[in-house]
Amino acid sequence: MKLVIHPPVEQQRLERIQQAAGAMEVVNAADEQHALAAIADADGFFGKITPALLAASTKLRWVQSPTASLEHYVFPELIAHPCRLSNMRGLFSDVIADQVFGYIICFARNLHLYIRQQTQACWAPIGGESARGGVMTGPGVMNAIDRAHMHLADTTLGIVGLGQIGSEIARRGSAFGMRVLAVDAVRSQAPEGVEALWKPEKLPRLLAESDFVAIAAPHTPETAKLFRREQFRQMKAGAFLINIGRGAIVDLADLTAALEAKEIAGAGLDVFETEPLPPEHPLWAMENVIITPHIAGYSPRVSERHLATLLDNLGRFARGEELINIVNKAMWF
Repeated sequence: MKLVIHPPVEQQRLERIQQAAGAMEVVNAADEQHALAAIADADGFFGKITPALLAASTKLRWVQSPTASLEHYVFPELIAHPCRLSNMRGLFSDVIADQVFGYIICFARNLHLYIRQQTQACWAPIGGESARGGVMTGPGVMNAIDRAHMHLADTTLGIVGLGQIGSEIARRGSAFGMRVLAVDAVRSQAPEGVEALWKPEKLPRLLAESDFVAIAAPHTPETAKLFRREQFRQMKAGAFLINIGRGAIVDLADLTAALEAKEIAGAGLDVFETEPLPPEHPLWAMENVIITPHIAGYSPRVSERHLATLLDNLGRFARGEELINIVNKAMWF
């Protein structure tokens, strides 16, 4: 058996791969010409497969993607090919769920606004009558302040896509006492803590009932531009959109228009249709929008998890065992 790697990996990682491969030949192809020659009789491939590499193979049975997302990885010939494709899903689930709750807590407690006030040395509880350096107090003022802050246990969290990331978001929502709803194209059994799991056609109901809507779906032909102006108008005026899924799922112009029209209360965004977000884009200036530069999956744990997943699957392949993280190529996940 033979495994081809391209682009090549560094020596330390290669040694770990060779150990997991056992008697399997491992070719760490230095360039595409090397990979083209080596893949002719390869059984497995790790890296960025291309139409040319796939066409040059004669016995390829397994391709391991180095990424979790596949919208920029799959192509028609790969979808039609009989080889099995696995990805790196599961590496970021807890990290990204933490990011989602960073946004949620910021919005619920107005931290995104208090941070801005801090830069101006402004002591002013949000929602109450205040002046620089002091606060007007009284029952009416305190009620206004209370209303300006959300009690998470009184809110509903709607999750679009209940895969591994969505499930971790749901688990955290349940821990905070939130009512949790979800829609998913594939999953049919609601895990503990999720009150209702619906098919995508129930998305309007989820949007209408949720105070926070978290997009954790992959980019597929079905989810591209899933969120347009119509969907924002189905949300509560006091609800917040959170997108850590894929930028292509949300129409950026429609989201901007919905925020400007106050059709939704705000948005926490890590991914965008256009990245980087242009510096002149109006979202940058909106106080009710939290922007992060596609970093929700960043963690010191990811590299070790990435290698562990590859080594696990490689060992399984060498031993003829069932692989993990097998994807439906036609569905891109």
